[in-house]
Amino acid sequence: MGDADIAEIAAIERSAYTHPWTANLFVDCLRAGYSCWVLKLHGAIIAYGIIAVGAGECHILNLCVKPEMQNNGYGRAMLEHLLELARGHHVDTAFLEVRPSNHAAIRLYEKAGFNEVGMRSNYYPAFVGREDAIILARSLQ
Repeated sequence: MGDADIAEIAAIERSAYTHPWTANLFVDCLRAGYSCWVLKLHGAIIAYGIIAVGAGECHILNLCVKPEMQNNGYGRAMLEHLLELARGHHVDTAFLEVRPSNHAAIRLYEKAGFNEVGMRSNYYPAFVGREDAIILARSLQ
């Protein structure tokens, strides 16, 4: 992922989520040195992922597949890529948060070996109030 990808990524983000990240958040991730990746098909971005690595852990901050490209294995491919990168950094455990209402993402993560380890109350913005986040983790050893 690079600066030139931000507009396309932000458009995908807006199409995929009710409360999307802003373009500036993606720019901040690049500037912070997070591991930011895109998956392209025929020159167009169809998926992206961002992880932060440190202290033997990684945190998957964002993983998204363009809505019309979902259910084709691209999310699994991006997730596997991110986890492989984390292993290369000698990460022991991968963490992420997911909305309880995001059933497709929960299935993806569970199939990839993630397990629920906690809950963050009122974590995500919602149309009415806030939505909790399920914290998932997976050993990478």
